[in-house]
Amino acid sequence: QVQLVESGGGLVQAGGSLRLACAASGLSFSTYSMGWFRQAPGKEREFVAAIHWSGGSKYYLDSVKGRFTISRDNAKSRVYLQMNSLKPEDTAVYYCAADWGAGATIDYEYDYWGQGTQVTVSS
Repeated sequence: QVQLVESGGGLVQAGGSLRLACAASGLSFSTYSMGWFRQAPGKEREFVAAIHWSGGSKYYLDSVKGRFTISRDNAKSRVYLQMNSLKPEDTAVYYCAADWGAGATIDYEYDYWGQGTQVTVSS
């Protein structure tokens, strides 16, 4: 059974930082590209960042470029999202997802999803 479990969310002031982690189990992690998505209240889920299974390619939503960094540790079956210079508009539930492919920006390309972790940025 595949499980993706996110952690690291919380409440932070604007300009602060958080590091999200996603622990994967039940899949051959090193063969999956991983992504982070988010969904704010009343809005559709949107792509945030993705990393190729090799770690060699990374993709970001334009509005988070230079502030967020995605990384992975295949030995620990974990993917991370370092979020710096957080803004109130980053407030959302953040989900990690696994893609048995090259790493997509479209949610329906992903095979497995976590339950999400809440990130709230106060102004």
